[in-house]
Amino acid sequence: MKSRLLRIVAVAGLGILAAGFFHARGSGIGLGSPAPELRAGPWLNSEPLKLKDLRGKVVLINMWTFT
Repeated sequence: MKSRLLRIVAVAGLGILAAGFFHARGSGIGLGSPAPELRAGPWLNSEPLKLKDLRGKVVLINMWTFT
């Protein structure tokens, strides 16, 4: 009974990992490719920024949500 449950959990875990891997491969974003333009809002404490304006600068992106 324990080994069957362990097998089910292992197969499910591998399935989840494989799904994430194949989903990421189809996103079109890869190592060395340009970053997509930032589309977020509302902007706090500034006007919307463009990546070309930030080139060569250190950027911290805070992905925290308050909802």
